[in-house]
Amino acid sequence: MNEDKKEDKNEEKKEEKSPAPEPSEEKISPLEECQKQRDEYLAGWQRARADLLNYKKEEMERFEQVLRYAGEEFVLKILPLLDNFNLIESKLPEDLKKDDNVKGIIRLKNQIEDFLRAQGVEEMETAGKKFDPNFHEATEMVEAQGAESGTVLEEIQKGYMINNGVLRPAKVKVVK
Repeated sequence: MNEDKKEDKNEEKKEEKSPAPEPSEEKISPLEECQKQRDEYLAGWQRARADLLNYKKEEMERFEQVLRYAGEEFVLKILPLLDNFNLIESKLPEDLKKDDNVKGIIRLKNQIEDFLRAQGVEEMETAGKKFDPNFHEATEMVEAQGAESGTVLEEIQKGYMINNGVLRPAKVKVVK
């Protein structure tokens, strides 16, 4: 009997030392582990590539905005020159308009206008229109017979639009 007890104890010790593997625990082969790691790396690289492409796209949009803004600033600096050419042309006597030198000045003015049109700049039509603070800057309120209140009576300085936005509001006289 003693021997039976010793054998039983030895068997119990053996069972304690090497428990049977549980069915929920699976051994992952090195190949499966490498494939899993490869898939994780591939997904990470794909996300990084998509992020880079999105970044490039956003930078191109920002660059275009900067160019558009710089173009508007440049055009704003040219507008006073065009205003002066328009003033000169309006003050010229008819007999001088036939002079070759004056014709050259008028051609320069036309070239500036053509350049501005090519940049998307358009003149605002103001005379006789209803005053709109988004497009007009009132310099004076005047009384006028037969004119509706809030109507633009006279344009003091031309207004311009670029890319469907106001580049420079028109300075106008408005009927009280």
